Amino acid sequence: MNKNSKFFTYLREFLTVYLTQQRRCSPNTVKSYRDTINLYRTFLFKCKNIPFTEITFELFNYQTVNEFLDWIQASRGCSTSSRNQRLAGINSFLNYAAIQDPALMDNYVKVKNVPVQKAGKQPLKYMSEEAVAAVFRQPDISKRNGYRDRFFMILLYDTGARMQEILDLKLGDFNLNLSNPYVYLTGKGEKTRQIPLMDKTVEHLRAYLEKFHPSDNRKPEAYLFYTVIKGKTGPMSPENVANFIRRYGKSAKKECNDVPDNLHAHVYRHSRAMALYKSGVPLSYIKEFLGHSHINTTSIYAIADLAMMRDALKKASYNDTPNPAESMWEGNEEMILRLCGLK
Repeated sequence: MNKNSKFFTYLREFLTVYLTQQRRCSPNTVKSYRDTINLYRTFLFKCKNIPFTEITFELFNYQTVNEFLDWIQASRGCSTSSRNQRLAGINSFLNYAAIQDPALMDNYVKVKNVPVQKAGKQPLKYMSEEAVAAVFRQPDISKRNGYRDRFFMILLYDTGARMQEILDLKLGDFNLNLSNPYVYLTGKGEKTRQIPLMDKTVEHLRAYLEKFHPSDNRKPEAYLFYTVIKGKTGPMSPENVANFIRRYGKSAKKECNDVPDNLHAHVYRHSRAMALYKSGVPLSYIKEFLGHSHINTTSIYAIADLAMMRDALKKASYNDTPNPAESMWEGNEEMILRLCGLK
């Protein structure tokens, strides 16, 4: 097997067999690996004039990989986390290739030594309830797309879901014929979780269904959110969602300064989690609600912003004031039971 064919063979096996069949990675994970290789291919062509047909494993070395990582940050504006994610993708591919052919272990070991870039700890970006409301007011709901966009953001916030989890939703994932309606979300690793829906959200959902999924043609396998391009119906793309969320965030910023700059879908998830945390919901429940594998991931919400700190200090100033932690729980039992799917 010559150098070129070895690279192409292992790349194909890595993407189409190892990731999909052996590791059973989600389509989104496979896409991330594929995007990493495509970015590396683009870098080699644009910066070193090396076409894809001439790529070999020799081009995956310490210096070239470092140059690639610097390039995606400088020319594409990638963040430190994105840079490190691309490096991890390349390491995974080279590790697979080295297992198939021990002669390639030297490539893997050298690239493995490329340092992970440390990132300064960024403050958690989330919206206040006033900011969320301001963004919800931006779509023109007299227009079909505006109506759809507003409901997408409402559902995104109410469920605390990842954007892709909402895009993957099908009509059969909802159960509205119960006293406490819920939706099944499928998250990372194909793990599903049951999320209760608030009454107001159910009202919006029923109205959306009548408009976009008439009852006489409602199929369980149909995507909740879809687009029609040249007469063909398909799931709505992440790019479409990112564009309208950014646009509404920009216009909402003009009337509410609390709206973050460059608003994106994950901010809704953070905002929902912070709203629950401020209401006194324990992190262990928020962990299940968000579908986190480890409580350490959820602990980012355990921060005291100025309002919470001021409130705690005020309560601590009076001896006859009940325990602040107990006060935060008062009146929240019903919400917590619904959050956990117990009612």
